[in-house]
Amino acid sequence: MLIWTAKFSRKKATAAVILMGVVMAALIVLTGRAPDEPDISQPRLSTNEERVAYLQSLGWEVEPEPIETLQFLLPAELEEPYRSYNELQLSQGFDLSACCGKQVSRCTYTVKNYPDRPEGVQANLYICEEAPVAGDVCASGARGFQEPLLQTGE
Repeated sequence: MLIWTAKFSRKKATAAVILMGVVMAALIVLTGRAPDEPDISQPRLSTNEERVAYLQSLGWEVEPEPIETLQFLLPAELEEPYRSYNELQLSQGFDLSACCGKQVSRCTYTVKNYPDRPEGVQANLYICEEAPVAGDVCASGARGFQEPLLQTGE
């Protein structure tokens, strides 16, 4: 059996505690500033041109300018009608719940290539922190519908 003993003065013990505190604080600050890994799967949609190109990449031909753009604060918890709408979004790989309590933008575009419906169809694209978080294609009226955004326009 081996026993070690050490003598510390109060000054040395205080200095050791302060040094450990400084090291811990530096680690906390450095890990807090570490950049997050970018989400490669989601495109960045900070400009109108990027949004139009994104819709085109999904197979939708749209007018180059949105017919409506609005911003709103998504509630901290999803309640109706957001809960039902999020079910549609989950079916296409989006999830609005990730943006609860955050600012969301909705950009609405006129769709020009919906099958057998040359007019009256719109694409809604929801964006949170420059990433698409939801979307749909819809039409109102007697033959109205609301469908997932992520499908081909054929």
